[in-house]
Amino acid sequence: MNLSLYQKLAWSLVVIFCFICALVYGWSKQLEQTSQHHGEQNLHLQLAEHLVQDNPLIKQGIYDYKALENLFHTLMLLGPAFEFYFVDPQGKILTYSAEPGKVKRSHINLTPLKRLITDPTITPLYGDDPRDNNKQKIFSVAPVYNQDSLQGYLYVIIGGEAYDTTLNNIKANDSLWLAVLWLAAALLFLFVAMLVLFRFFTAPIKKLAAGVSLIEAANYSLTDSKLSAYSNKNNEVDNLGRGIQAMLTRIDEQFKALEQSDKQRRELLTHLSHDLRTPLASLQGFLEVLNQPHRQLSTQERQHYLDVSSDNCQQLKQLIEQIFELANLENGQVKIHPETLNLGELIYDCVAKFCLTADHKEINLSVEPAICDFTVVADIAKLERVLSNLIDNAIRHTPRGGKIIVHVQDVGSEQLYVDVSDTGVGINQDELTAIFEPHYQASNSNKAGRQQGGLGLAICKGLLQLMNSEINVQSELGKGTQFRFNLPQKIKA
Repeated sequence: MNLSLYQKLAWSLVVIFCFICALVYGWSKQLEQTSQHHGEQNLHLQLAEHLVQDNPLIKQGIYDYKALENLFHTLMLLGPAFEFYFVDPQGKILTYSAEPGKVKRSHINLTPLKRLITDPTITPLYGDDPRDNNKQKIFSVAPVYNQDSLQGYLYVIIGGEAYDTTLNNIKANDSLWLAVLWLAAALLFLFVAMLVLFRFFTAPIKKLAAGVSLIEAANYSLTDSKLSAYSNKNNEVDNLGRGIQAMLTRIDEQFKALEQSDKQRRELLTHLSHDLRTPLASLQGFLEVLNQPHRQLSTQERQHYLDVSSDNCQQLKQLIEQIFELANLENGQVKIHPETLNLGELIYDCVAKFCLTADHKEINLSVEPAICDFTVVADIAKLERVLSNLIDNAIRHTPRGGKIIVHVQDVGSEQLYVDVSDTGVGINQDELTAIFEPHYQASNSNKAGRQQGGLGLAICKGLLQLMNSEINVQSELGKGTQFRFNLPQKIKA
């Protein structure tokens, strides 16, 4: 059975309170009874001795037990709280005054009697009750001698059966009021204790609820409103507070991420609109010129317009392909198929594709080391895309007469590092972390490269992340830029 915090507190309080009440009540009753017996026994300690000294029938030795029984009967009429017994030196009850069947014992234990005679200060001391085989009661005792010969003991029970019956009747009349008083006191204590305890335990919950209300009023923004610190790991309310704080912090981070994503999406749409509008407008303009029947164009002009229109179509195709490629990367729809390949062969294939463009700009495009015989594990198509993008980006940002080097470095840790460095215009240091964002164009970028739409580096980073690789960049304005990424090396057996 699962109990709530409130139920645990309530039941614990009731059980502890009942236990304490029972303990205190039992202890107080025991203390009361012991004190009562101590006082009564001390008060009547000499009663038996006085009776022996004041009654010639007892003082001179007992032989007429019938007469002694009559004496006991008379004494009980005068003092109904006492019971009188005469026992022999072995503890046998010789005579008494009681109705037939009342006395259950024939013998009593003399040890307590002898102890009290020897040391009267050890009260309360209990002796056998002749009228009950299991009870003991306080008593008064005196030895009876006849010419220095012990005849027996006068054994007086203090608070006999008649006394107990009368006292119990009186207590029965008072017990109802006593029970009512105890119940009222218990309920009052329980009520006050529960109020104090519940206030103590619910104060943190009230504080937590107030903090959550403030954050709700602030539209769940944690900029101006935060929950108080909760440091006690063993407290349920503190654990709840920390959980709510962590949840709100996570929600706040997600809100900010959504806002940033929305901002980037709007910027992406703006860039895409511009990048698509430029070649479309150019294409539309040249096609309109070519479509004018009244305009006489030479063969050279017509061919030029067709070449420009074809370039614009190719630019549109590349841009749309990049957009779809980047969208697939962000959606996790691109799959990697790693295989073992010769890195040098792939690099030389990529360099060969850009040799004519590099020669046209008089750029020296080289590979180091020249004999690049390294085996790696990667996705061939994705790695070729990365290398092509980096080399193309380097050519577009390297001026005429510059140098581009594709360098492979073996650091001996089962990893190869590939560097694509150029002697181009370089990038500002404060822009290095942003160049991998879609459609970001560095402030000093070659505007002739605008046709790429700023998606190439973002695609490179996404593809390398899928291959568990990381790309880094170092650059200095006017001196060039270096892009570096790592690949797992296939160790030859």
